Amino acid sequence: MPRSPSKLPSSYVQMKRRCRPVVDALEALGRAVREAGPLNEKSAQLVQLAAAAAIRSEGSVHSHVRRALEVGASPEQIRHVILLLTSTIGFPTVAAAMSWTDDVLGPGTRRARPKARIRRAKPKARARRAKPKARTRRRSPARR
Repeated sequence: MPRSPSKLPSSYVQMKRRCRPVVDALEALGRAVREAGPLNEKSAQLVQLAAAAAIRSEGSVHSHVRRALEVGASPEQIRHVILLLTSTIGFPTVAAAMSWTDDVLGPGTRRARPKARIRRAKPKARARRAKPKARTRRRSPARR
């Protein structure tokens, strides 16, 4: 998907200027792979976002959050994709990826919430036990 040069990171623009044939080939490969399968563009961007989070690539997370927004993903969908990774890549990595996501989405966007709350069983009431009597220490004859 073509993007305006003003939205691209400066490091990417510099690399493209220095190595145009390589970057053009890489972009063509990305297009070919996305067009080769049954996933729509939004799903493809969300999958790539999850992969970027899994490899802890801050720049890629920023890029794929922007791309997912451009193809119609909502902030809630984007955050849910990151949250879904918790049991796979671990909480610390998810927390980092969520922070990188917030860099792009901003703090004012609504956070994803679970649809249903898990109800926990109430703990059983414990029978009260009498407090044990305090023990008195006998002092040795030398300390009296």
